[in-house]
Amino acid sequence: MMKRSRKFMALVVCALMVCAVAITSRAEAAGDETPAVKIAEKEGIGRYLTDPSGMTLYYFTKDTPTTSACTGPCVDKWPLFHSEVSVVPAGCDVSDFDVINREDGKKQSTYKGKPLYYYYRDEKPGDTTGQGAGGVWYVVAP
Repeated sequence: MMKRSRKFMALVVCALMVCAVAITSRAEAAGDETPAVKIAEKEGIGRYLTDPSGMTLYYFTKDTPTTSACTGPCVDKWPLFHSEVSVVPAGCDVSDFDVINREDGKKQSTYKGKPLYYYYRDEKPGDTTGQGAGGVWYVVAP
């Protein structure tokens, strides 16, 4: 009996995996894939990039192209954004996005060479409390 149960469960899992692949393939073919970034707009700030859930993305003026200067305790306040960007909203070009391998071994997404971050004080989608912080942190304009 135990062998039949294992075989049955293996078949069920296999069937579910096939269904998941088919559904994903249909969604991608239909253009229903969720963009890895979105564009938001706010009075006083203008248009800016967010992650798919609407959390604001920032850049650090002390970074150099493709290299993050935010390390150690800085990353606690400015967590890294990482996503393999393959779908972007209208107004963005997928070729402007890339991923860097940081010195700490973590991956981080970039936009036009600028590493992307969140701000720890942003609590909900649409928050932009990091805008202008220290005169070196800014939302990312598309």
